[in-house]
Amino acid sequence: MNKSQLVETLSARFEGNKKDAQHALESVIDVITRAVASGEKVAITGFGAFEKIDRPARMVRNPRTGERKRAKKTSVPKFRAGAELKAVVSGAKKLPRIAAAKKVAAKAPAAKAPAAKAPAAKAPAAKAPAKKAATKTPAKRAATKVAAKKTTAKKATTAKKATAKRTPVKRTAKR
Repeated sequence: MNKSQLVETLSARFEGNKKDAQHALESVIDVITRAVASGEKVAITGFGAFEKIDRPARMVRNPRTGERKRAKKTSVPKFRAGAELKAVVSGAKKLPRIAAAKKVAAKAPAAKAPAAKAPAAKAPAAKAPAKKAATKTPAKRAATKVAAKKTTAKKATTAKKATAKRTPVKRTAKR
């Protein structure tokens, strides 16, 4: 799941408001990033802890040449998963269902169903299902169309090359 998909999922919790969901996600990420960068530990009970770790200077080796170099001291972020997150991921614990998301999800598909069918009817050559096409941004749709044209052009070029290669073989066989 990438950031835009996460915002889409969060918007169900914000009554379908993507702008509020995106603002909330970016605010949380910003607060955690600033706190960890300043050296603070951010612990979210049940989820996990973010912290800054200092790596000491050390000797490293270039695997290609075998040359040994000295690596400088550096700081890196570290995340440790909490007990509840570990239990859910391992399958030992199940998450409860969300009632608010069901209500919004039930209303949203009914409103978006006609819109999802319209783009599919206009672009019959699209290989993606209609549901995925509806979630794409206009820029992604344009990129998909360009990629489809390039693929079609490559197939046509390949077919011409194959035909050109076969022709001399047939001529030499007749002689």
